Amino acid sequence: MSKQPADLRAVDALLEIMATLRDPNGGCPWDREQTFATIAPYTIEEAYEVADAIERGALDELEGELGDLLFQVAFHARMAQEAGAFDFGDVVAGICDKLLRRHPHVFGDGAAVANAGEQTRLWEEIKRAERGAGGATRVLADVPVGLPGLTRAAKLGARAAAVGFDWPDAAGVRAKVDEELAELDAALVEPDKAAVAAEVGDLLFSVANLCRHLDLDPEACVRAANVRFGKRFDHVEARVRAAGGDWSAHDPDALERLWQEAKIATR
Repeated sequence: MSKQPADLRAVDALLEIMATLRDPNGGCPWDREQTFATIAPYTIEEAYEVADAIERGALDELEGELGDLLFQVAFHARMAQEAGAFDFGDVVAGICDKLLRRHPHVFGDGAAVANAGEQTRLWEEIKRAERGAGGATRVLADVPVGLPGLTRAAKLGARAAAVGFDWPDAAGVRAKVDEELAELDAALVEPDKAAVAAEVGDLLFSVANLCRHLDLDPEACVRAANVRFGKRFDHVEARVRAAGGDWSAHDPDALERLWQEAKIATR
């Protein structure tokens, strides 16, 4: 009898550990008390930690972060199994079936795909057909509400674009950003908080879709901006500390000069 491949034995070990943690007799009290709702925030957190390791090029950390994310999948699957809904094997079978179905040019008799852009269009066409077969007829019906705001904005724009509702090019979206900025300026003349919030939201939505047209991930862009801000602010703070540590001794013009210095120093 052939031995089970090492990777499959590892998956079995993970599932056994998960089952033991959830065992009413001798399992971990914390793990037993969890529900889908209480575990979901940890799942999101682990996904972000995977993305963070990738963005930093920290491959030495990525292995562990992927393991943490896989554990989240095992946790949800175990709770579903206990509820009689599905198990880990069903999750794996489902994603295998989906990948086979959505790559007919690789695993079926579909026509060859010339490039990644064409594959993306094919993928969306297949998804639309699946949504229609499942009774979801609205174009935006299943774009997850729980996605980060900028990511969801770009996905909503992409879904609408798939049926032809889109700007013709990046220049069109850029003009829309200017339009939204003008509307924000107008709302700020006689500030009404709700109106200003709406205009800021429209502006952010337009920026997210500008990123989409430029083939950029809006969340990755803002995360990178956060990192740059942190580095530059640290530089400014170091200069303030070197001058005695009194922030109030530096007027806005002086802080702006330090900020511009920081931008050059942290390139």
